[in-house]
Amino acid sequence: MSFNNLDNLYRQVIMDHYKNPRNKGSLDEGNLTIDMNNPTCGDRIHLTLKVENGIVTDVKFDGEGCSISMSSASMMTQAIKGKDVETAMKLSHIFSDMMQGKEVKIDDDLDLGDIESLQGVSKFPARIKCATLAWKAMEKGLNEK
Repeated sequence: MSFNNLDNLYRQVIMDHYKNPRNKGSLDEGNLTIDMNNPTCGDRIHLTLKVENGIVTDVKFDGEGCSISMSSASMMTQAIKGKDVETAMKLSHIFSDMMQGKEVKIDDDLDLGDIESLQGVSKFPARIKCATLAWKAMEKGLNEK
């Protein structure tokens, strides 16, 4: 597949998550709740996590922001739901490295899924904070639990 076709495919995936976000909403009280914002561009996220026996059994997000921010949140919720906390944190570190333009090594047991479509964001430093907002919120919540 040519670079242009791959770039177009990635844009389509990002826009699909933006227009049809997965796991949008919030969970009941008693779950981990994290609110964060990116004052630079106005993105904000409200993330709720349900963690039972070290597993992220459910996760929802709500908020406002650009297509990169909201798509990343949607992709992140899909990636960590059903995963143990250690794996969720590992995915977050991989994503952070990817956003910094570092070469990432992905274990065979990990699947980034749609997250790979955001790798081009690393070429736009002003957008990296948009892409990482939901991930930082997730890390904060799991570190505080």
